[in-house]
Amino acid sequence: MQPKCGTTWIKALAFTITNRSRYGFSNHPLLTHHPQHLMPFIQIPGAVMSHTDIHHLASPRLLATHTPILLLSPGMRSLGCRVVYLCRDPKDALVSRLHFKNKAFPGTDLSMDGSFSMFCEGFSPYGPFWDHCLEYWRESVARPDSVLFLKYEEIMSDLEQVPPTEEEESSGVAQEVVRLCSFETLTSLQVNQVGGVRHGDSASIGSSAYYRKGEVGDWANHMSHEMADKLDRIVQQKLDGSGLVF
Repeated sequence: MQPKCGTTWIKALAFTITNRSRYGFSNHPLLTHHPQHLMPFIQIPGAVMSHTDIHHLASPRLLATHTPILLLSPGMRSLGCRVVYLCRDPKDALVSRLHFKNKAFPGTDLSMDGSFSMFCEGFSPYGPFWDHCLEYWRESVARPDSVLFLKYEEIMSDLEQVPPTEEEESSGVAQEVVRLCSFETLTSLQVNQVGGVRHGDSASIGSSAYYRKGEVGDWANHMSHEMADKLDRIVQQKLDGSGLVF
């Protein structure tokens, strides 16, 4: 997924759902570990090793990436890898990205005007926002059993989409997952308030920088309606005919 589209949140959800029969909710790793540490990136050096070695990870292996799908290994299909992609209203993603960079990297002072212009021109470490989303969208249409395409706004409106067994449903597993992975719970945990998340030997980003508001539509508090209309037109034009809409 593109940065600031709910990466930290989907890591928490994916880890909790995948391991829901392995850990109890009262002593869950998410209570003492930042989601960024529980689900490593494949393209960003981690705190322990320079790059993620899947042989050191317990099965089922969960990995994250911001990499465009066309740059991922072709062997993913033959290996049976499944992909969960989360996208977000580009206006909210832009605002979240701006605030993250200004908070995560001391001395950075990005403005909305400058960030907006670059975003509209497609400047991004992982390629234009719309191209990134569109590639994964098309792959999800072609391979729906292997690629799950999700929208941040839809999950926010109906978080209880955990596929529980009949026994889990009666014991309230879905509700526990929702509670543990809620924005309120995650931001209240000390591990997500203090310290930092290391990337390699030198870079470290404050743990709290990964959380801001998590709100849908917060762009309206930071972006003029003229800017929003312009970005909406650009995205609509780029996605025209694909079936993907925001």
